[in-house]
Amino acid sequence: MPTATASRRIAAPAEQLWRIVSDPYHLPRWWPRVERVESVDGGAFTEVMRTRKGKTVRADFDLVRADEPAGTVVWEQRLAGTPFAGVLARSETELRIDPPPSAERALEPASDVTIELRQEMPSQTGVVVGRWRAPSFGNWLVRRAAERTIEEALSGLERISA
Repeated sequence: MPTATASRRIAAPAEQLWRIVSDPYHLPRWWPRVERVESVDGGAFTEVMRTRKGKTVRADFDLVRADEPAGTVVWEQRLAGTPFAGVLARSETELRIDPPPSAERALEPASDVTIELRQEMPSQTGVVVGRWRAPSFGNWLVRRAAERTIEEALSGLERISA
């Protein structure tokens, strides 16, 4: 399963970052291309996004886990019956906030933030090269796009927590 992971130290206390990442209504402030969040209800929410070409796209998510003491939040995209189902069989995002060791914490409030995006492609999906399907190339493309999204998200978190 293609997995993209990136970490960054952000100059904000873990508690402040937790309030941001655990509330879906904050996603438009820091997650790439999210314009608004709707229908937040009992761990489910809908992102309304704008593609690079200007098209509006909706994506539904379920909160899988929000563990404040561990600083971990996980959400999974609902794919069945959506246009995303043709590209992805599974998409899960995990975000972890770790305060630095206490000696470093005394110098400045900062937290290590890690975002991991795990996306599985349907078995029949891949890039067609001649008469052959190349699923590993499709996995590479998905992972590269996820890496860019994660870097943009970390930059967004850094920007709004300054």
